[in-house]
Amino acid sequence: MNPRRRTACILAGLALLGSAISIHAQTYPTRPVRMIVPYAPGGAPDVLARSLSPSLSDTFKQQFIVENRPGAGGIGAAEAVAHSSADGQVLFFSDIQQLAINPYLFAKLPYEVARDFTPVALAATIPLYVAVQSSLNVHNLAELAALAKAKPGVLTYGSSGIGSIHHITMESLKNGLGIDIVHVPYKGSGQSIPAFMGGETSLVIAAYPALEQYVKTGKARFIAVTTLDRPTMTPDVPAVSETIPGFDFSSEMGIVVPAGTPATIVNQLSSALAAALKHPDAVQRLKAMGATPIGSTPEGYASNIRTNLEKFGKAVKLAGITPN
Repeated sequence: MNPRRRTACILAGLALLGSAISIHAQTYPTRPVRMIVPYAPGGAPDVLARSLSPSLSDTFKQQFIVENRPGAGGIGAAEAVAHSSADGQVLFFSDIQQLAINPYLFAKLPYEVARDFTPVALAATIPLYVAVQSSLNVHNLAELAALAKAKPGVLTYGSSGIGSIHHITMESLKNGLGIDIVHVPYKGSGQSIPAFMGGETSLVIAAYPALEQYVKTGKARFIAVTTLDRPTMTPDVPAVSETIPGFDFSSEMGIVVPAGTPATIVNQLSSALAAALKHPDAVQRLKAMGATPIGSTPEGYASNIRTNLEKFGKAVKLAGITPN
């Protein structure tokens, strides 16, 4: 084949490839999109998915349907998504448990984060607050450390369960302060908060909305928030990082798709999610559960996941959790 004809064939091939990519991008999605949520209705990832669904449906002219698959720390839901077709028709509305904590809690998982998922966007973060009984003479972390060191093993804290972000965060806090506070695990904040208010534990760690009414009525007191900086909604609550430099543990929610999903679809979804997170209805619903909208790029979320895997790998060891 002469050089001119070879060049013409190459150009023709590139043109056809470009047309195919363009058509593929324009026709996505070809049917209703499933939004897999690894928790029961009412949980934070579920609220996030339902908040974004209307905007996504409007943008793509297809229904985005929430499908709840609770149980086993989201392992079954994650496995289902990992084994789905890489065509953007199935989205995983995960949180930090499935992507950064489970890999260190279980010796064998039916999915591997780096191998089986492609990040789309970090959607939102939820700060965690450390609260004490109002009767406890503790107003900040310095006073908590002093009391705990004076009475090692006497104070207790409630979490949402062994291996939860609440548990791992508090163990990291204890390590940073060099104190001994006994962990009392419950089955979610729905149990840990009432137990705390009933006097069963000295402290509790949870999201803002779960504790707001008790703090406002003087029954409990915030002494720290686990984000790197003070959230705008609670500017008077010190960040743990002001006492333990670099301390940053938040509940995070993001969207991933099966590995191998075309970049054109991933980028379309990421852009649409960023726009949906700015919709007034979504902003209001996220604010109500104490969440801060993010809407990162796929690359930004990929970097975030890598950082979290490293951070939580160390934190799980500090918590003394042995993989099952």
